[in-house]
Amino acid sequence: MYKLYYMPGACSLAIHALLNELNQDVELIDRNKASDFEKLGSRGMVPVLVDNGQVIREGAAIILYLLEKHKNQMLPDGGLEKARFTEWLMFANATMHPAYGRLFFIGKTLADGPAKEQALNAASDIISTLWTSVDAQLTNSTFIFGERISVVDMMLTVYASWGVYFPVDILMSDKVKRMIAAVQAHPAYSKAVADEQVASQ
Repeated sequence: MYKLYYMPGACSLAIHALLNELNQDVELIDRNKASDFEKLGSRGMVPVLVDNGQVIREGAAIILYLLEKHKNQMLPDGGLEKARFTEWLMFANATMHPAYGRLFFIGKTLADGPAKEQALNAASDIISTLWTSVDAQLTNSTFIFGERISVVDMMLTVYASWGVYFPVDILMSDKVKRMIAAVQAHPAYSKAVADEQVASQ
């Protein structure tokens, strides 16, 4: 059984949903309640996955590890299709995630006032632009790679949920909102959300 160190609503939720999708048993460990978390070399961040004593860090690395280990239809075998998958995985992990991270940083470090409001609005404008790239990819499909859900859709849905923490407008098209709603209704994802709520009580 895998051990997944998580925080409720954090990016670790996508890993949890992926494990559900792959029909893998997982022991959830709340990062804030774990006495051994710092010993894992986590750099203070989630997700952290432990597989048979081996510690794996960084979301994208964990995702690729799981997809290569367990039979699935998400990860292409190779060639241009695999490159496109990796491109979107990195877009989610290394472009969209840090863009939302800037909002959290501004929210925590700047005092309330015009400068903070300006910084938050500038950061939200960048995020809105990134969502237009997602919209373009969804021109003829429900999900990023067609009509079959992928972990990239799950990651983007987690990030989209973070917008409620900030007093800014992040613009998303109807196609993006439909994708997010479809992910939220997907059994593997909705189970992960429900299980984390119970585990964190």
